[in-house]
Amino acid sequence: MKIQGQKLLFLFFFLAFIMAYSQVKVSGRVAFKNKGINEVNVTLKDTYDGATTDGQGNFYFETSEKGSHILTFTHPKYETVEKSIVIENQDVAVNADLKEQISEIDAVVVSAGSIEASDKKRATALLTPIDIYTTAGADGQISSALNYLPGVQKVGESGGLFIRGGTGTESRIFMDGSLINNYFSNSIPGIAGRDQFNTSLFKGNVFSSGGYSALYGQALSGVLMLESVDLPDQSSYDIGISPIFLSAGFQKLGTNKDYSFGASVGYSILSLMQKALNFNTDFIDAPHGLNGDLNFRVKTKSGGFFKYYGMYNSNTMGVRSESLEPEYDFGLVRLKGKNTYHNLSFRQKFGKYLLNVGGSYSYNESDLNFSTETHENESDRTKLLTDGNYINFKAVLERKINKISAVRGGFELNNADEKLNFESVQKNYKDLISSAFVETDLGFSNALSAKIGVRAEHSSFLGKSNIAPRFALAYRLARDWTTSLAYGLFYQNPESKYINGPAELGFQKSQHFVFQVQRSSEGRSLRLEAFYKKYDQLIKTFNITQGNQQNQTALNNDGYGYAKGLELFWRDNKKTFKNIDYWITYSFLDSKRDFLNYPVSLKPNFAAEHTLSAVVKRFIPEWKMGVNLSYTYAKGRPYYDIASAFDNGKAINYTRNEGRLKDYNALNFSINYLPNLGKKDGKAFTVLVLSVSNVLGSKNVYGYNFSMDGSRSSAVVPPVNTFVFVGAFISFGVDKTEDAINNNL
Repeated sequence: MKIQGQKLLFLFFFLAFIMAYSQVKVSGRVAFKNKGINEVNVTLKDTYDGATTDGQGNFYFETSEKGSHILTFTHPKYETVEKSIVIENQDVAVNADLKEQISEIDAVVVSAGSIEASDKKRATALLTPIDIYTTAGADGQISSALNYLPGVQKVGESGGLFIRGGTGTESRIFMDGSLINNYFSNSIPGIAGRDQFNTSLFKGNVFSSGGYSALYGQALSGVLMLESVDLPDQSSYDIGISPIFLSAGFQKLGTNKDYSFGASVGYSILSLMQKALNFNTDFIDAPHGLNGDLNFRVKTKSGGFFKYYGMYNSNTMGVRSESLEPEYDFGLVRLKGKNTYHNLSFRQKFGKYLLNVGGSYSYNESDLNFSTETHENESDRTKLLTDGNYINFKAVLERKINKISAVRGGFELNNADEKLNFESVQKNYKDLISSAFVETDLGFSNALSAKIGVRAEHSSFLGKSNIAPRFALAYRLARDWTTSLAYGLFYQNPESKYINGPAELGFQKSQHFVFQVQRSSEGRSLRLEAFYKKYDQLIKTFNITQGNQQNQTALNNDGYGYAKGLELFWRDNKKTFKNIDYWITYSFLDSKRDFLNYPVSLKPNFAAEHTLSAVVKRFIPEWKMGVNLSYTYAKGRPYYDIASAFDNGKAINYTRNEGRLKDYNALNFSINYLPNLGKKDGKAFTVLVLSVSNVLGSKNVYGYNFSMDGSRSSAVVPPVNTFVFVGAFISFGVDKTEDAINNNL
């Protein structure tokens, strides 16, 4: 089966291209101030016919269309122009003069520490939903695709975004401006949770790995801002079929295209793949779950826009592992998880003002049961039940000062109500974080801009407040070269799971210094970045043993640390090699911390010193096929076995075992086949998927678990070394050939 897994392949959402047979020639020249413009996209609207201008601004293409049509001229640095033409039996000549788009393109965008994928016009545009679906090894998940960008660490045993020496909980994820609590599904210790949100729900994302805007807070490392889609182009129906899941959904667009609504449902189960593949993890209850979502979007007559999204997810699994305690044969953990999330947002323009208001509610329940097994007899189960209710509300008012300057401000409320029951321990954690912020974009010229902001927060649980200034400056060195510098203060409450007793605690704190140099040209992007993060007031903890479990309890805010490094990103999108899109990233990270139960300042066990990633995508139109490769290397992370004791009545932590993991390596391969590609007026658009993660079967290790006395250990490994996925995705009522053209050719 291992050999079979190494030879098989995977496919992810993607699209392709065809052009109709043509007869009439359409030609012309596109210019700016009488100078021809290269790389202008000239297309016949609502058809697949078009061309790209050459170095002198000239273009031509042939078409079989007839009658009145609209010819569009688009380029990232110029305003889009549309011209009406009539096509009969004679060739058509059309010239166009474009206007420079100062507000969004030529003005320098402050982007230190930021990767923006939602706006392709900006030089920092990197990942789109199609990029994510066609990245081998990403499994169609946004968080997994980000592992192939600089600054993000691959930590397979725990959920969350590990950014530049920060823990997975030191990053935050937002949807349409509102905080998403529990973005990742519930899971068992040692197995990372998955994204609970469908990637196709979002039209883009802005990922900031440092120095982020004052509009966001409670994240020591970085933030991911997701923007959901607006109205769909047309009604559609979708189904997905594979050995591990079934899914179906629809989107209905109103007759006047002023509203839409939709829903989807899915069921997943891993039991069939357990029989086909050699799993490392002994699942006594195969992971399975039910999920569903619904949405509506409404455009008001006054230009306002409402969006609603709601989801429900439940998942169950059980794991048996060899016990590290000599009196037991096995340890068993069972999980039942539930989560629901609802997001409602509204935006409206009032003259020069733009109002964005949004709120979200989420409920999460994790029911873990622990037991032991000896001579095939299972002990009584110990239950750890946690549930939380989270409410977020945010309002932002923005006013444009001129084309390249603006000021915005607002407030945010984030309320958490969590309960925990474990044996005799019962905990109820409540906190209301109130925030206010103001920020301004100052465009001094097309070569110089600045972003200045400040955020203030108050925590009802801590009974304390903070003020966090943020600043960024960007300067254009040359036509394609920009440089930027960012600084900011960032605060975050201690994690509630560590607050198990009385302690005088305050906000944790980090300072970011980010310097970036970037070169962006048509189809190519080079990004070099240096950063330094200083941590203060990190919480320190002490291990308390309860039954067979050890829990860390917060003592104070005496922790500290730093993270510094260099990052490189290079992307070449079909410019050097025909139909080949590739990118390469490298990250160097030097980080140390004295926090949690660390006895001294140590390299964090989640931080790799060197990380290298490469992604290659090849689209073959004549075969209706796309082939994708990705590779990740990371130097082995350190691991520690840390225990606690009392010395003369004083709590101390000490290291019993430590070492370094083997280097991480993973080569992933996927292939996608589109049998209906190019069938104009086709009723269905099908994508067949086949993929293999870790195709070479590298035996990666994420860490080690230790017995209570530290004398025995076991490796934390992926549930399966090589995973094979096969599936089919079918869309009815919408022809995605045009997407294939725009994204793959």
